[in-house]
Amino acid sequence: MSTDYQQARAALGARLRELRLSCPGGRLTGPQLARRLGWTHSKIYKLENGKQTPTAEDLRAWADGTEQSAAYSELEARLRGFESHIRSWRRQLAHGHRPVQETWKAEIDRTTVLHVWENAVIVGMLQTADYARSVFTHYAELHGSARDTEDAVRTRMRRQEWLYESGKKLRVLMWEAALHARICPPAVLAAQLDRLAGAIGLDTVELGIVPFGAPLSIPPANGFWVLDDRLTIVEDWHAELWLDDADTIATYMKAWDALRKSAVYGPEAHRLITRARAALQEP
Repeated sequence: MSTDYQQARAALGARLRELRLSCPGGRLTGPQLARRLGWTHSKIYKLENGKQTPTAEDLRAWADGTEQSAAYSELEARLRGFESHIRSWRRQLAHGHRPVQETWKAEIDRTTVLHVWENAVIVGMLQTADYARSVFTHYAELHGSARDTEDAVRTRMRRQEWLYESGKKLRVLMWEAALHARICPPAVLAAQLDRLAGAIGLDTVELGIVPFGAPLSIPPANGFWVLDDRLTIVEDWHAELWLDDADTIATYMKAWDALRKSAVYGPEAHRLITRARAALQEP
């Protein structure tokens, strides 16, 4: 979790404490407010100390419980502000993967150049439907989210129409590990590798692969996307980070450029894909 996010949550917690202590009917203790709201005292403690992210409903209850209902709009604006940057998977996937894919599609549609780094999975813009289906299924199991796999797959496939628009450019880097990761049946992975090899010929795609044995100036850490020069999206196990400040975007582009220096392209990249496909036939 980012330092900025932690600081914003701590500041919100401090504001909640102020409201509790300035209750018009008299200063409330933590246990008193907990009883009033029907919560545990530990929840009061966690929210005030920035250890737990409140929901909008929590903030409404707090404002009403401290007899300062008018403060809700301020509290909700604070929450909306820092959650626009840290999008937890638990909340995003509450209604399944399709809404997340639609949000991504809207951002991709207004983007001209995509810079992508993936270290363990084939980039979504180049996935086959069967490969995408396996990915969505595994993540639904991990997060216990709604199963709308087929809707999510269709939305992801529609997103790939972007690749066939004039003037667009997908500049993707992948670690060789992504070619071998068995997150789907071998036959599905074989078809996916064929699709990846075919993408090398598209004029809108620039595909670089970082071989296992390549010297690295930085570790091949988690995946990220840079959309033009306006937004960086970073995926982690608990959340997506949507980062739009110039310094952060510049840092990720610096990381992308460092990884690019270790990548191979064209025939050399094709050989790595062919080698990975051949390995699927080995006993």
